[in-house]
Amino acid sequence: MEFQDNLQFDAKHIWHPYSSVARPSVIHEVISANGVRLKLADGREIIDGMSSWWSTIHGYNHPRLNAAAKMQIDHMSHVMFGGLTHQPAIELSRKLIEMTAEPLQYVFLADSGSISVEVAIKMAIQYWFAQGKPKKQRLLTIRNAYHGDTFGAMAVSDPENGMHSMFEHVLAKHLFAPEPTCQNDEDWQDDDISGFRQLIIEHNDEIAAVILEPLVQGAGGMRFYCPEYLRQVRALCDQHNVLLILDEIATGFGRTGSLFAYEQADICPDILCVGKALTGGYMTLAATLCNDKVVNGIAADGSGVLMHGPTFMGNPLACRVACESLDLLMESDWQQQVETIETQLINELMPYQSMNLVKDVRVKGAIGVVELHQPLDEHMDWLPTFIVDQGVWIRPFRNLIYIMPPYIINEDDLTVLTGAIAKILEQLSR
Repeated sequence: MEFQDNLQFDAKHIWHPYSSVARPSVIHEVISANGVRLKLADGREIIDGMSSWWSTIHGYNHPRLNAAAKMQIDHMSHVMFGGLTHQPAIELSRKLIEMTAEPLQYVFLADSGSISVEVAIKMAIQYWFAQGKPKKQRLLTIRNAYHGDTFGAMAVSDPENGMHSMFEHVLAKHLFAPEPTCQNDEDWQDDDISGFRQLIIEHNDEIAAVILEPLVQGAGGMRFYCPEYLRQVRALCDQHNVLLILDEIATGFGRTGSLFAYEQADICPDILCVGKALTGGYMTLAATLCNDKVVNGIAADGSGVLMHGPTFMGNPLACRVACESLDLLMESDWQQQVETIETQLINELMPYQSMNLVKDVRVKGAIGVVELHQPLDEHMDWLPTFIVDQGVWIRPFRNLIYIMPPYIINEDDLTVLTGAIAKILEQLSR
């Protein structure tokens, strides 16, 4: 059959994320997608619990997003952003400025989440260079972080427990504080910030910025922490003259229950990175926003030229779809959708906490995580096929089984996803 030939060719010739061509993993060909379902080439339909790596918050094949893409492609699919501009980019930038914290008034349109982090790092380093303090070029972050796969982003991801340890010898050397452990403000203890505080005090003369994933550390371990930690970090950055970068690529646009996670701490970063759900999963696009302090600081050397400019910056097709996706989000009852998902995840996942192989179960907004005591590496020869056989798409990693479904998912489909996790755990227990 044709789809089997396709899979054989794919396995022999095509790289997939974090995969080996020499030892290809099990893959499935998707031929169409609608709502929360993916249709496979073998005729099966599966419920997507991953939102295509957390991006398709409105589901697949949405008529409004489809119409926006079709309309824009008939006008202009791409034009260089150097020396030119266009209405989709202007409209998108207006929307981003309106929906983020008031100080964030400047927008850099990037190709992807990793690139938005690279731009943020460049902003911070250029800021201090223009201030006549070129030694302030290191970043301070926390363990178990993940900020992307490009070299600047890898350098601020966890160098030991992360996915990029083999590149440690060629990456810039930054500072890593212990990860926060307090998940609720009610349980806050000052010791949770002590390691971070010591590093920023000792090294503030060389630290350009702090970079954090607010409240949820994503691909570094799906760990949650409390808003008070962010408040403490913001205060320490102000006290020691350090910029604050927040990476909301995964958490932005409602995933944690607020439009942006930083809102739950009632703080504002100097630089903000967004992506993933920005286009509703239709196109690759991200953005880096910043405040007056950063813009004026970079301009202090007399030029103010930010040294970055990718070929596909401000792509009109992606910007138009992003505009429609943000309109769709703001016109929807996304807060109630996320709250409903959160309640159901709590009710249906928490009972798994009693299983011997389960270390922890945690839920925040439309994120549900089951953490095991042992990694799943030895099971990955059969586990992907077993998951699809349950009628779902879930992609475990390390010792984590987690779901981040589209906001439009209904109760029955979400129960299928949580039930599939139960079946995975039962199979692993045998």
